[in-house]
Amino acid sequence: MLLPQDYKKVNRNGLFIDVRSPGEFKQETIPGAINMPIFNDEERKIIGTLYKQESPYEASKAGIECASKKLLGFFEEIYELKKSHKDITLFCARGGMRSGVISTFISSMGISVCRIRGGYKAYRKVVMEELVELNDSVEYIVIHGNTGVGKTEILKQLKEDGYSILDLEKAANHRGSLLGSVGLNNCNSQKMFESYIHDELSKNKGNKFVFVEAESRRIGSVFVPEYVHNKMKDGKHIFIDANLDFRSKIIIDEYTKNENYLEEISIALDKLSKYMGKNKAEYYKEKLKHGEIREVTKELMETYYDPMYTNTSDKYEYELKLTINDINKAAKDIEKWFNSNYNEIDE
Repeated sequence: MLLPQDYKKVNRNGLFIDVRSPGEFKQETIPGAINMPIFNDEERKIIGTLYKQESPYEASKAGIECASKKLLGFFEEIYELKKSHKDITLFCARGGMRSGVISTFISSMGISVCRIRGGYKAYRKVVMEELVELNDSVEYIVIHGNTGVGKTEILKQLKEDGYSILDLEKAANHRGSLLGSVGLNNCNSQKMFESYIHDELSKNKGNKFVFVEAESRRIGSVFVPEYVHNKMKDGKHIFIDANLDFRSKIIIDEYTKNENYLEEISIALDKLSKYMGKNKAEYYKEKLKHGEIREVTKELMETYYDPMYTNTSDKYEYELKLTINDINKAAKDIEKWFNSNYNEIDE
């Protein structure tokens, strides 16, 4: 009999297969997992209704009928995946019927797979336990600066150069402001956000220092865990400045990647109207229609974003202040400062 394994004991560098429905997978999953649903969303709904309104027996019968039609497809897909992945781990919501049926069948066909004891629910428990420990083990170097100075781009360059980072905006799939979702689709769920933070800190390789961008506690619709945010406040702080032309170019390059950016920005401006007034929002939308995106960007930064950011940035003492006009050089200057003072980099 194939026995399930605790999440802490499985190979986390292997391939995870989420056999839950597409809807469950879309909401939250283990980072890097692929979805191979044993039931689609409608089938899951029907089976759940049978369980509640008739009996577990009737629900099980319906589940077996749905699953039996898909077993050949599962076998073929996992057979191919096994060629490039030594370790494959399956999971469902609680480690019960869905992952149990598939893992037992696949193993009986001579293909070695694992499944998580307790499923996604057990994985979440481990994440929340380990996230506290991972956060306690690091010290954050927090990069501050007005909108558009390139904080995210600097983080990416630092990571490329071998330094440990935590990209909270990537984890949230949101840039933090009311315009922060433009071109990114929906913000991740809170559980997915926390899983990505856990995943990134897990890859830290034991370094004491982790670079992170300054954020308010709320990013889109998710919240940075309080203990992480407090640790950021207690970290070391760097301030980055740049002129308006440099900043507006970065903003425009980032926000106009999606072909529907004008429509998305207009929707975001409607949300901003409660802060700047409806007439002002309509004024900006009209300027966008006439292609004046650079003018709108600069004005929004000067009249809205910069004053708001100054209220929070003045609370810190900065160990390093830089005025930049090149992302790569900014990263190198930060690295030089860091190595002179703390001399720690990933091997």
